[in-house]
Amino acid sequence: MGAFKAYDIRGIYNKDFDKHFVYKIGFFLPELLETDHIIVGRDVRTTSDEIFEYLCKGITDSGADVWNIGLATTPMVYFATVHLKAGGSVQITASHNPAKYNGLKISRAMASPVGVDSGLRELEHMVKTREPVPAAKKGTVVDKVVKQDYLAFLKPFAPDLSGLDISIDCSHGMANLLVKDLLGANHHYLYDHFDGTFPAHEPNPLEEENCADIKAAVLKNRSDLGIIFDGDADRVMFIDEKGRFIQPDYITAVIGAYYLKKEKGNVLQDIRTSRSTTEYLERMGGTVTTWKVGHAYAKTKLKEINGIFGGELAGHYYFRDFHNCDSGFLAALIVLQVVVELHKQGKTFSSLLDSIIAYANSGELNFKLEHKDEAMAALYQRYAVEQKPTRVYDIDGYRIEFEDWWFNVRKSNTEPYLRLVTEARTAVQLTAKVDELAQIIKSFS
Repeated sequence: MGAFKAYDIRGIYNKDFDKHFVYKIGFFLPELLETDHIIVGRDVRTTSDEIFEYLCKGITDSGADVWNIGLATTPMVYFATVHLKAGGSVQITASHNPAKYNGLKISRAMASPVGVDSGLRELEHMVKTREPVPAAKKGTVVDKVVKQDYLAFLKPFAPDLSGLDISIDCSHGMANLLVKDLLGANHHYLYDHFDGTFPAHEPNPLEEENCADIKAAVLKNRSDLGIIFDGDADRVMFIDEKGRFIQPDYITAVIGAYYLKKEKGNVLQDIRTSRSTTEYLERMGGTVTTWKVGHAYAKTKLKEINGIFGGELAGHYYFRDFHNCDSGFLAALIVLQVVVELHKQGKTFSSLLDSIIAYANSGELNFKLEHKDEAMAALYQRYAVEQKPTRVYDIDGYRIEFEDWWFNVRKSNTEPYLRLVTEARTAVQLTAKVDELAQIIKSFS
């Protein structure tokens, strides 16, 4: 079963993994995390209850206890891990994937991520090579309540929204657990009840077709801002008052407009981030570090550089204020802080964005390839060796930069794709460069 990924365990339930597989994960997890108790939260997917049952059975059969926090957003599990001083945690979720998927996001003490290089590979080996031998004394399942404490942490970041009109799409997912407590009921809500089949649209706002309803709501309601959460509320995307989907790396710059006015310091961005964002952050006094894609890498790096915050093209935003973890709600509250200040000055959200965006950007383009390594080698030879780039990053695929354009090409860590992001000074140049790069890539299909 191929459910072990770079950042988590995830796949189609009862195809890529099943309840017996989950039981073994639960059994060996306390040994991996070196703890006698593990926090477990879950989303509302139709398979989450069964996964919870077998995960808990595995954990308790090993002799460890389960601290059950019930239905939770993924960031709420991170919060609980630190707040309750737990030795580790698991969130049962497949995040933004379609309803037939499910998975497990694992953290150590202090919500430190467990990825392929920090424990998942070892856990996979345990599951595949060893058989559980239940302990003589089994553990127990203890209920813990953290929702109100988590809300108490978030509420100081919430601005007075009485002057704004906001449309909010909860995607039938876990955002519904907290959203009205934080933002109030007097907004335009879409899909604001739990449904683990996600009937309205897939809970992945990075795909623009899933944002059609929130875009329409913003225009219909003449909202100052649109907000859409993914399935487990660790990611959030935004729509400006013109109904435009805002590429998430530009939101990293918007968050900089909040934090860097208060404190100059280190900021983290992923290798796909627009120069528009980098240059804006630097103008605001940020020292920008570029790093690998993925929460397991970003959290560790943000802590290492003592960064104030960080952001990714996928819509994850990380905060020193939040133990270097990502939180869709914290990001939304900070963006709302910025929009409230703009509103007081008679300015719109789009006016700030237009002042940030200075280049033509392709967004992330996906190519399904059999020969991904060969395609990447050919691009490296053509652009890094035969030409004279101003800079080459090789930390996550390649980012090859020139004076007036750049591209990043990388293999997906979770899907069978080669991913390409390209940026140039003008739209005409961008089209030419994307065509040029795509021709090379497709020759390896």
